[in-house]
Amino acid sequence: MNGVLERTLGILELLCAHGEGLELAAIAERLNIPKSAAHRLLADLTRCGYVRQSREMGDYLLTTKLVSMGLSYLSNTGIVDVAQPLLDRLAEFSGELVRLSVVDGDRLTWVARSQGARQGLRYDPDMGSIARLSCSSSGWAWMSTLGDDEALALVSQQGLGLPAEFGPQAPASLQAVLAVVQETRARGFSITEETYTPGLNAMAAPVRLAGQAPLGTISIAGPSVRFTRERMLALGPDLLAVAAQLAAASGASPVLSRRVSSAALQPIYAP
Repeated sequence: MNGVLERTLGILELLCAHGEGLELAAIAERLNIPKSAAHRLLADLTRCGYVRQSREMGDYLLTTKLVSMGLSYLSNTGIVDVAQPLLDRLAEFSGELVRLSVVDGDRLTWVARSQGARQGLRYDPDMGSIARLSCSSSGWAWMSTLGDDEALALVSQQGLGLPAEFGPQAPASLQAVLAVVQETRARGFSITEETYTPGLNAMAAPVRLAGQAPLGTISIAGPSVRFTRERMLALGPDLLAVAAQLAAASGASPVLSRRVSSAALQPIYAP
């Protein structure tokens, strides 16, 4: 990393992945920058309120300032206002975690959720993370709306989520990813069984208006011991119905409506 901006963003992204904090030497080593430069940037980030230093260990941690900015942004876009009632309804009906992701360039980011499980095992990841396209139900659902070449290009750019890093059933080759994307395209929604996280199954459907590129995806995820393939297949029609309602209501969100307008200028690959 060479530029000041690139290094600064690299520090923020690294600390985002390490909630327990990292010491100066570790940050400099992982980002391959001199300790003196890392120290100057951390001092600036601390002064601006984005980073704080632990008194006990001297480690650097993120503050909640970035979180606050992200939540404020989502609030002002109207995405949560539009989606939350529908997410809540599907979560209550399914009894599992329901999430909404939004297409942002070549990324798919989870921006809203509703937890339907009230007791027992619950799966509840942090929002704002980027989906690994090759092994997540949301990634498969999005790629099913694209042409095969475009889908594989996205996976190649991001990299495969291998079984050792994600779930034991994660596709280990581009050919395997393409096969499950084609199955998803034929079915209308994706079904994953321990591909993203061990012990977790999930399903997802694209959110899009007819003839338009997808705005994002809506997914349901739960522990594999109860969220079985049979359960997911039974929930398929309900998932697709909520996805259609989200697409119809997308005009109420400035971000989603802009996405529709810009997507109209791009080539569309219908499943």
